[in-house]
Amino acid sequence: MKTLLLLLLAHSLFISGCSTITAGGAEITGLSLLNDRRSRDAILADEAIEDNAGAKLNAYYDLRDKCHFNITAYNGAVLVTGEAPKEEFRSRIIDIVRVIPNVKLVHNKLTIAQPSPFNFRANDTLITGRVKTALTQIPGFDASWVKVITEKSTVYLMGLVHRNEGAAAIDAARHQSDVNQIITVFEYID
Repeated sequence: MKTLLLLLLAHSLFISGCSTITAGGAEITGLSLLNDRRSRDAILADEAIEDNAGAKLNAYYDLRDKCHFNITAYNGAVLVTGEAPKEEFRSRIIDIVRVIPNVKLVHNKLTIAQPSPFNFRANDTLITGRVKTALTQIPGFDASWVKVITEKSTVYLMGLVHRNEGAAAIDAARHQSDVNQIITVFEYID
């Protein structure tokens, strides 16, 4: 059945020449709509949260220049990672994110530290890639169900998953090199 849906979707995209839906500046591919467990509206709301947070935070030169932050939204839950050199900056970042429309919950994982150097961030990107690849190897698991974020070798896993799927994702991440810690920000659907 899923194969038939994919073929129909691919055929309709080919005929129409349209491969994405654009709404409010956010683009959603047909495949992400088909596989994502969030509703279309939730996906768009998450994109808007991330865009809005980035714009608001980057408007403050002191935050933009002295801090390193990443904002990841999934089904209204927002994960804030990175570094702020002072508690004052950390609190301001969280306060700004907390009042953005459609934010249900904020997971504050900002550390009080100087912004991480480029080589740390490059290593984090490699770790994220390895974890995402490992997720594609789990039988019966769709890697699009989980967002992977890595900060200072700590892997954060976000998504709408069943408990057994979450356990499989954790196990896959655990076996990747350079992973120091795994923190789950799952929303369980069972």
